[in-house]
Amino acid sequence: MRRRLPAGALVLAAVLALLAASPALAAGYRYWSFWDGAAGGQWAYATKGPSLARPADGSVQGFRFAVSKDAATEAAKPRAAADFEAVCGTTAPAEGRKRVALVIDFGVQADAPTGEVVPQEAVRTACAQVGPDATTAEALAAVAKPLRYNGAALLCAISGYPQHGCGEQIAQTGAAQDPAASSPPPGSAPGVGGGGPSTGLLVGLTLVAALAAAGVWQSRRRGR
Repeated sequence: MRRRLPAGALVLAAVLALLAASPALAAGYRYWSFWDGAAGGQWAYATKGPSLARPADGSVQGFRFAVSKDAATEAAKPRAAADFEAVCGTTAPAEGRKRVALVIDFGVQADAPTGEVVPQEAVRTACAQVGPDATTAEALAAVAKPLRYNGAALLCAISGYPQHGCGEQIAQTGAAQDPAASSPPPGSAPGVGGGGPSTGLLVGLTLVAALAAAGVWQSRRRGR
């Protein structure tokens, strides 16, 4: 007769399997993050993508190309201050138009895709003067073409950088995984949002809890 493993052993095996799989999770995404200018020249991670955001006259919008694990707490911010006057101070207001200050940070060479070089002017600023209903994406297109998007409307390149890739996952070793993997939506957290556990880990923990409950039920059943 085949001996059944105790319920506790099954639960332990499931936990060990989850721990063994955890290092295989991607460390982050390489992508253009999107930021809203806040008081005091600070940056706040945008809650909408650039194609949905409609900044008011006098707004500052920022972009930073980097490898980020957690948009809410770890995404790299633009390295220039969110200072409207510094960017648009010399651009005179025009009737029926709004001015949007843009800070575009191409990041550091360590975050560049293989074979690509960060533009010499790594941090650029531009004052876009656009229609009152224009989105941030339209303001960006007015001053930083060519832009490149993927089929999911994720911003892939600004001023042609990078030439290849779009929101690909980066393994812990630094190597890019399959670019066809799910990409972070513009203006929202890539992969794991808000610093919480990944969906896969939550599912795994739920499975462990279910196995534990089943073990308790089996033990009680044997005791009858």
